[in-house]
Amino acid sequence: MSSEDKAKNAKDKISGKAKEVEGKATGDKAREAQGKAEGLVGKAKDKLDDAKDKAKDVVDNVKKDMDNK
Repeated sequence: MSSEDKAKNAKDKISGKAKEVEGKATGDKAREAQGKAEGLVGKAKDKLDDAKDKAKDVVDNVKKDMDNK
C-alpha cells in the first residue's frame, strides 16, 4: 500500500471519528452515524489495500518460482 493510500485511509478514519464525536456531543444521531460509516470506510480501504498487497506478493512469488524452473 502506498503512503498516499495510507494517508487517504487515515483521513477517512480520523474524519469519521471526528464526525462521530461531534454527533454524540450535539445529539445529532445522523451525524454520528455518518461518522461511524466514514470510519468504517477507511478501515475497509485499509483491509482491501492489505489484501491487494498480499495478492501481489503471492503472484510475484509464483512468477519467481516459475522463472527458477
